Formats: sequence, structure tokens, C-alpha cells
Amino acid sequence: MHGLNGAVRVEVLTDDDSRFAEGSRVFPEGSSDVLTVGWVQPDVPGILVRFQEVRTREAAESLRDVYLEVERPVQGLAQGEAYWHEVIGVPVTTSAGESLGTVADVFRAGESEVYVVRGGTRGEVLVPAVRDVVRVFEPAEGRIEIDGEALGLDDEPPTRRARGRRSSRLPRGMVPERGDKPADG
Repeated sequence: MHGLNGAVRVEVLTDDDSRFAEGSRVFPEGSSDVLTVGWVQPDVPGILVRFQEVRTREAAESLRDVYLEVERPVQGLAQGEAYWHEVIGVPVTTSAGESLGTVADVFRAGESEVYVVRGGTRGEVLVPAVRDVVRVFEPAEGRIEIDGEALGLDDEPPTRRARGRRSSRLPRGMVPERGDKPADG
């Protein structure tokens, strides 16, 4: 957060530079409040933006950790593309049919996105959104299929150990004598 005279440092997650051109409009995530870009300046690692509706540091503070959204373009996205919010919640499977869970989050790493997949037996799996890994990308149909081998997931998924008492432990209160070995379980 920069905050001086209402300026906000923005991490740019779009490939369309015109979204932050002077006069363009954005909306705080989940809000219908319009923010009009009044001034913009490069500021590594992002840009500094002043919105016409944000005049003070306090007003700029309300935008901390808030995604900025744009109106959906009339022409839509190109074939094979989707907005992040359309990918979140989509089930992810491997080509072998193993369910890895659903996309819980998306973030940018370098020039591509990474899907954070949670809910499967493997725990959290990070899936780079690149052609060598993602084989089927149909979020509107509720389907993302990945090449598990490309991610090193070709081995069996880990099995969860049953909870409870392990048989190789001594009963509570017993102390092993020197040289005693626990029983094999």
C-alpha cells in the first residue's frame, strides 16, 4: 500500500495493459463501486494508481488486499481461457483417473498461473497451468485433467495411517528395560 494522496500500489495479474489506462474503470472485488483510473505510473513490482474516487491515505487503505475486477468484455475470452473465479471449485483428476480434489486458489508465478488443488488423498497439490501438465481444461463443464506423471504423481497416492494406538508401543506406565526391544506390530 502506497497511500500518498490516495495512490495505491497494484500487483497486476492481467495480460491486458489497457485495464489500468487513464479513464478505465475497475471495481473492488464483490462490489459495484466504480473506481476510475486517474493516474498510473510503473512501480516495480507493479504499478502505482490513483483513482479519482480515492483521495486520501485512509481511503486507499480500504483497498489493501482487495482484488480489483473489470467488467466482463463483450467479446469474452479466447477459446481455452477462463477467469480465475471460474476455475476455483473445479474438480481436478489425473489422466489415470485419480481425484486430486478441487481448485482452491489460483496465483501467478512468472508468466503462468498455478492452481492450488486441495481435498484429495495427496493433500495440497500445486498444478502449473501449462500445456505439458494440463491435458483437459474445461472449467465450464467442471473438468480439469492433468498429466500426473508430469508432476511426479505416477506412484500410488499416500495412504492415511489409521488413528489410534500403535501395537508396538508399551502399555502406559511400563518402562522398557535396557536391551528390551518393542514388539513388532
